[in-house]
Amino acid sequence: MTEQGANASEHRKLKKSRYVRINVFFFLVFLLFVALIVRLGVVQIVQGEEFSKEVARTESDYASLPAPRGKMYDRYNRVVVDNESVPAITYTVDKTTKAEDKIETAKKLAEYINYETEFLDEELKDRDIKDYWLASHPEEAKNLLSKKELELKPSETYKLQVDRVPEVEVAAIKGNNKEKELAYIYTRFSSGYQYEPQVVKSLNLTDKEVSLVAEHLEVLPGVDVITDWGRSYPYESLQTIFGGISSPEQGILQSREDYYTARGYARNERVGTSYLEYQYEDYLNPQKAKVEYVSDKSGSIVSEEVVDEGQRGYDLKLSFDMELQMKVEEIVEDELRKASSSHFLMDRAFVVMMDPYQGDVLAMVGKQLNDKNRSGEMLDFAYGAFATQYEAGSTVKGATVLAGYQFGMPIGKTYYDTPLYFKGNPKPIGSYKPLGLMSDLSALKLSSNVYMFYVAMLIADVTYVKHGPIDVSAADFQRLRNYFAQFGLGVHTGIDLPQESSGLQSVPDTAGKLLNIAIGQFDTYTPLQLAQYVSVIANGGSRVQPRIVTSIHAPVEEAELGPIVVDKVPKVLNKVNNTKEEIERVQQGFKLVVTSGTASRYIDYDVAGKTGTSQTNYYGPKRQYWGKETNNLNFVGYYPSENPQVAFSVVVPWASNDSDAVNKHIANRIVKAYIDLQKKYVTTTEIDMEESTKEED
Repeated sequence: MTEQGANASEHRKLKKSRYVRINVFFFLVFLLFVALIVRLGVVQIVQGEEFSKEVARTESDYASLPAPRGKMYDRYNRVVVDNESVPAITYTVDKTTKAEDKIETAKKLAEYINYETEFLDEELKDRDIKDYWLASHPEEAKNLLSKKELELKPSETYKLQVDRVPEVEVAAIKGNNKEKELAYIYTRFSSGYQYEPQVVKSLNLTDKEVSLVAEHLEVLPGVDVITDWGRSYPYESLQTIFGGISSPEQGILQSREDYYTARGYARNERVGTSYLEYQYEDYLNPQKAKVEYVSDKSGSIVSEEVVDEGQRGYDLKLSFDMELQMKVEEIVEDELRKASSSHFLMDRAFVVMMDPYQGDVLAMVGKQLNDKNRSGEMLDFAYGAFATQYEAGSTVKGATVLAGYQFGMPIGKTYYDTPLYFKGNPKPIGSYKPLGLMSDLSALKLSSNVYMFYVAMLIADVTYVKHGPIDVSAADFQRLRNYFAQFGLGVHTGIDLPQESSGLQSVPDTAGKLLNIAIGQFDTYTPLQLAQYVSVIANGGSRVQPRIVTSIHAPVEEAELGPIVVDKVPKVLNKVNNTKEEIERVQQGFKLVVTSGTASRYIDYDVAGKTGTSQTNYYGPKRQYWGKETNNLNFVGYYPSENPQVAFSVVVPWASNDSDAVNKHIANRIVKAYIDLQKKYVTTTEIDMEESTKEED
């Protein structure tokens, strides 16, 4: 083959190869286009809806808004704890909110609201100030870390930064009130969760502040002015017993944080902090309103909707008669002022009135003179009726006599009242004067100490020998105390309030202290314990649990009580181990006290009861007088003497001498107040019935 032919053949091969490559290329391009078309088809047809949803994807978050707590009513359905509308400034964080956003908004908000320096000093903690400084000084905060530390997790680096905030910076903020305000506002901004409105200010919020903030909401992102609620007290009485609630700024109690969070509480949620508000938190706490926030992919809120209007907490019906409560308070204040003018250590007085059969506490009064500013101001000290304790004196002698019956003393037993002499005791012990031959009735009527000493020795199986020893054991003390406990003396009464005292039972240093217990001169008891004790005698031997809340009701829109949710029926805790005849014997003795005994010149009504004067040492607020000899003036009783409606105790500690009858004056006046009110209620009921009959006609 010639060279020219060879070249032509080679050229044809190259040309053919080029066509093949071009065809392969176009075929590959074709395949790619086919794949692309198929993919586009899949995207549009198969996954189109899914991608459309992704583009339009939103997220829903839910937040809770405050609702009012349950109300409280007295036994006659009068509102005693109510809710009132109050303005509040709030701040809500969303998903896009950054620390610098909070700082910027805090600076603007601080131009329109102010806080008292004392409030800031009390509320702001060093940790709050450090958090604020780190947020407001990001570059300086970054410089607190080494390059290696900057690679750590944010939670780890932040802890290091907090620990390294210069103390000079903390001190500088503490010394600048405006900076403290900013730190506090930032703390409030950061105290909750996303979409959870945080109250920035509600206490002492002025109309001017509300107006200024409302006018500038467009430059205060996340800030709002809302209508919140606060507690109101129509009668301005018993507020210590009703209890307190935390402010939104305080939120849940740190000591019970796990309890609240487990039940879905927000950290800024108001809770009961004392007494009834605390005790019945699970019922008074409202069902909060719920709001749904819908946000897009960027975190911006596109819509919000209230999905649950919420509901007020359950309402409580209380045992108190507020009219009686107010009248008894006036009586106690009046008598305490008059008596304290001649008894410089006497600064308090207590009254408890209760239904001896149901246990309903009708009135619980404690008043204390404020000697700190010498203004004569009278402070509410109602909680002292169950949280403080005093020697009760001869009021306990009814329990002593009943204990004697239980341990073998026959009804009508007599002992001769003359001073007793014991070995090791140079002075005789006895009654206020020798009373001669005493029966159980006359011993109660004239308040014989010696008779009660013999009863105590009977219980301890001791035979009195003049100048002989009194040989008793710890078991003898416990035996007498156990019997007193059947009446509620020295044990918790069971009242539905926290922090009740059971009284004090000191360790006896001499055997003779057993005799002192028998006349109320050693162990101490609360005024409430004394009221429960005399109720046992009044009702024939049953220790009934005192109660403040009688029923719990579902909330309704009308200004009245709704359906009963919980009906708290009266509860008998125990019965004393005495016969009906024995109890009636003591009832007879209590009646003699008023008709012809130690209270006969002071009580004008059909009352049965027992006076009690306890010689004691002062241990009140004036510490310079601790140990000074004083007298507690007490009275327990019930009205009327047959089928009693009300039992009561009166306790007036630390009189300079035993000549004052303030306890008896108070007892007489509170019984009169009770009788007058019962007449009024009957008259009112009759008038209402007459008017109802006329309307029907």
